[in-house]
Amino acid sequence: MLVPGGILAAAALLAAADPSLPPSLAGLRTLAPYAVLGLAGAVTLWFNRGRAFVVALSLLAAYGGQRYAADFGYTSFAAHVYYIAAVVLVPFNVFAALVLPERGAVHGGSLRWIVLIVVEVVLVAWLAAWGQGHYGTENDVWITTFEHWALRSPPVPLVGRIAFAAAFAAAVWRAYPRFLALDVGKAGTLVAFIVACSWIDRYGAFAAFMTAAGVILLVAVLQESYRLAFRDELTGLPSRRALDERMRALGARYTVAMGDVDHFKKFNDTHGHDVGDQVLRLVAARLAEVGGGGRAFRYGGEEFTVLFPDTPLKDARPHLEAVRKAVEDYRMAIRGDDRPKSQRKGSKQRGDGAPDETLSVTISIGAAEPKAGMKPAEVIKAADEALYRAKQGGRNRVSS
Repeated sequence: MLVPGGILAAAALLAAADPSLPPSLAGLRTLAPYAVLGLAGAVTLWFNRGRAFVVALSLLAAYGGQRYAADFGYTSFAAHVYYIAAVVLVPFNVFAALVLPERGAVHGGSLRWIVLIVVEVVLVAWLAAWGQGHYGTENDVWITTFEHWALRSPPVPLVGRIAFAAAFAAAVWRAYPRFLALDVGKAGTLVAFIVACSWIDRYGAFAAFMTAAGVILLVAVLQESYRLAFRDELTGLPSRRALDERMRALGARYTVAMGDVDHFKKFNDTHGHDVGDQVLRLVAARLAEVGGGGRAFRYGGEEFTVLFPDTPLKDARPHLEAVRKAVEDYRMAIRGDDRPKSQRKGSKQRGDGAPDETLSVTISIGAAEPKAGMKPAEVIKAADEALYRAKQGGRNRVSS
């Protein structure tokens, strides 16, 4: 949440300063939102993020409409129509995208969104042009409608505030409880957009916050892509790719430990893959708490890696023993067949009826440190061999 907050703060400072640009660079103020929002749209399309693509495309259409309406003058009826359309249709599109399932951007469904937004743009352009020509006509239903008190602006009219509140609530609902970067980014983008619309009569502030909206969305997509590339989705631990990156930066002294869940196949065969996933999450949670400066990674399958930079094996071993015992001492409850899978609903039933079945999980760990001339891959292999000896020695132990 700090990232969108920081971008919004920077936009506020820029809007307050309202720096004047030399004539040769004056066009940047107009082009910056186009460039950032267009780039955000391209990146969301490239990474196949359907909801984020809808947000970027809607914002780009809204900004383009406002720039076109500026030619009529900010007090004209056409500009008023474009403004009302932006503060209503952008939140509406975002709300619809958030409540519908995420189906990606690179498929036939995204074409429907493009068609919808194009239709919205055409209808708004026609209505603005028609209304501009008929403005002042008595008893015209469209003219009267847009002059209703609920659509009066600035500031943002009541209808726009309701639309924004619904879209923002949907964004928070999608983000809860994990609050991942892309979900938080959509909420931050909405905030930047509504602030921009509140400063529609000050073009410098409007452009700054529209640019901020694009930057927030762009950074959120990149953060989410990084998380998917370097974080394991099931356990939340850094992935093997993150381990490979970290191993390249190690010095001459470190300890690598390979951990493996004992009898993991038995858990899957006896209780099913859902219980197997619970076991992996349990082990990951305990390993993530390892002391001594160690950091846990999901290596693959039921295997985990714990890396101790700048730590010799003799100093790392007590921490490995402690985390092994923490896993052994934990009694994992297995959900009953009639127990809701939702943690929130399941917690309400805790203590009602028969207790859930409990399982004891253990892990075996092999640890190694580099000898002269050993490469990181060779140290991992040595730790893997130590893990094999721990398995052969009876499991639920640390071998080095």
